Amino acid sequence: MLTSTTENIGKKYKIIGTVFGSATQSRHVGSDIGAQVKNFFGGEIKGYTKMLQNANEKSIERLQNSASELGADAIVTIRFNSDSIGEDIQAITAYGTAVKFLE
Repeated sequence: MLTSTTENIGKKYKIIGTVFGSATQSRHVGSDIGAQVKNFFGGEIKGYTKMLQNANEKSIERLQNSASELGADAIVTIRFNSDSIGEDIQAITAYGTAVKFLE
């Protein structure tokens, strides 16, 4: 499914509705220990990076599934929202406008 952060995708379309996809990920104990060491010495915390990548991929997958259920051909004006839930949990929501091509 075509996804875009812009509304101009080179095709005419009609709007079907707003769609959402959310994912919540938590870290495991090993990444917590690594994060504490990195926090002291500095550098990328790869456990957190991987956690965010996984949550982002899952939110996009769920966004596309939601649009497919509506019969959409594409999703335009996609945006992302992230939030921490406590110290060890990250939530990402992807949202956009599901559209159906006119041509």
